[in-house]
Amino acid sequence: MSSKNQNLSSKANSDNLKSADKMRVAIVVSDWNSQITNKLLDGAYSTLLKAGCKESNIIVKRVPGAFELPMGVQLMLRTNVLDGVIALGCVVRGGTPHFEYVCQGTTYGIMEIQLNYNVPVAFGLLTVDDMEQAEDRAGGKYGNKGDEAAATLVDMMVLKDELEIEYYGKSEGDSDDLLDSDDLENDFLDVIAGSKKKHQFS
Repeated sequence: MSSKNQNLSSKANSDNLKSADKMRVAIVVSDWNSQITNKLLDGAYSTLLKAGCKESNIIVKRVPGAFELPMGVQLMLRTNVLDGVIALGCVVRGGTPHFEYVCQGTTYGIMEIQLNYNVPVAFGLLTVDDMEQAEDRAGGKYGNKGDEAAATLVDMMVLKDELEIEYYGKSEGDSDDLLDSDDLENDFLDVIAGSKKKHQFS
């Protein structure tokens, strides 16, 4: 989503950002290279708030590394209380093939999960040659990949809702049957009980 010549971070700070005021979102973030991933988390969280997502509807969960992101995303989606998930991580190339294996496995895993669950998952994994490239894409001169991931997720959640209204007879403003139940509201509160409702920006 980002490159030297183009990125979507500006959308997160524009009037073109769509509304996520009724959305329930999880952010799964890798602890590895936390000096970078915490900046990605700050960007994603603040962009969701700008889109109208309530703090009480944002769950932040951490996993050890990038390779654990797909499992973290899958565990969150199994709660059946979310409209979308953002996966954030940072992998820096080293001197062995480990970089390629981690990047490939994480990418395929996240793609497969969102297709299987039919729930949008935004891919916010930085795959870089060095820490300078990571800093440039975590709030530096090339924007913040966390901002981009959140803006992309909002777009996809809105698109999914629009298509459900247009083609599947879902009434505007309605949620799936699960999301309409009091039991689901209680389930969601149980899920966020282990996650800070207010994210402290680094």
